[in-house]
Amino acid sequence: MAPADDKNALLQQLHIDRTTPERRGIPRAWWLGGAALLVVLAAVLAAGWLLRGGPSVAVQVASAEPPAQGGAGTAVLQATGYVTARREATVSTQITGTLTQVLIEEGDHVQQGQIVARLEDTAQRAALAQAQAQLQAAQATLIQFQAQIAQAKRDLVRNQDLVGRHLVSQQALETASTQVETLDAQVETQKRQVKLAEAGVEAARVQLSYTVVHAPFTGVIIAKAAQAGEIVSPISAGGGFTRTGVGTIVDMDSLEIEVDVNEAYIHRVQPDQKAQAVLDAYPDWTIPAHVIAIIPTADRSKATVKVRVGIDQKDPRVLPDMGVRVSFLEEAPQAGGAAPVLKGLLVPASAVVQRAGKNVVFVVDGERARERAVTPGETLGDLRLVEGLERGTRVVRTPPADLQDGARVVVHTS
Repeated sequence: MAPADDKNALLQQLHIDRTTPERRGIPRAWWLGGAALLVVLAAVLAAGWLLRGGPSVAVQVASAEPPAQGGAGTAVLQATGYVTARREATVSTQITGTLTQVLIEEGDHVQQGQIVARLEDTAQRAALAQAQAQLQAAQATLIQFQAQIAQAKRDLVRNQDLVGRHLVSQQALETASTQVETLDAQVETQKRQVKLAEAGVEAARVQLSYTVVHAPFTGVIIAKAAQAGEIVSPISAGGGFTRTGVGTIVDMDSLEIEVDVNEAYIHRVQPDQKAQAVLDAYPDWTIPAHVIAIIPTADRSKATVKVRVGIDQKDPRVLPDMGVRVSFLEEAPQAGGAAPVLKGLLVPASAVVQRAGKNVVFVVDGERARERAVTPGETLGDLRLVEGLERGTRVVRTPPADLQDGARVVVHTS
């Protein structure tokens, strides 16, 4: 091939074919810009996560409070527990029926015997009317038999006189006597029928009374469990459409305190021993109390013994299920004797942990847990005296092993 032909062939290969459609796509600059934006966004999210302190840790807290001590005696043991009601009842009906009225609301004060709800009573009233009609019929029949026997007795007396004068036969006299005995038996039977009808009326009245629900004792409504129009039954119907109660009543005069005392310290508690109670809701209010009884059994899972504590000062602020701290007191020392002074504040014994060889607690500061070094002292039941905190400081009850200073926490109340 000639050199000129070779050059022409090479030029033909370099020629751009305008008939082939141009390939289109996302410019490379756009790809680079999008990647850079994703990197920046990831960095912002990571920075925000770090600034928030990472994931939150759920904790329970308690307040650091001073131990009870003073004129009434010195605390020899402290324990925590809850206010409980010895007299509490969920009011229900004695028969299954549909509620037409519910006359209570949460917080209402009710008196013993007060009506709290009513059921549909159409069937019960109809049954009572039927029983009353049956009683009236039985009484009318009895009156009829009594009239008949009265006439039969007169006939018998007349026949006895006539037989003596030989005016009627002996057979007529015997017939009259038999008639009297027969009617007398019918009267006795009908009297029993009247009593049966009276019992039926009383039973119908009882069934009607079951449609009205009364308060069993004086107290306060703490829960309303049903509404008008719902079906209520004294037993569970196995489904979700039947209520088993109308409401819950608590006798506020029966409130007392139950605390769990470590079995290693139960010897410090005696019946009738004086005590002081402080509600978690009112840490500055001290309530005089006393030991009612020590329940004669232990909880093997917790190694504790339950103690009932009576509240000597009734107050509307004391409510069921409130958290409370009880200080069991010893008698005040005789004149000339000095009572030991307990220094520091009380916190749950589980709140004091070891970190880097130091005794510390974790204080809740807003949404953060701050490590605070303390000097631990005497242990009183499930509480422990510590120095280095201010009164009212909230501390984590049982800090997790991986809880660090500055960690973000969420306080759980239960």
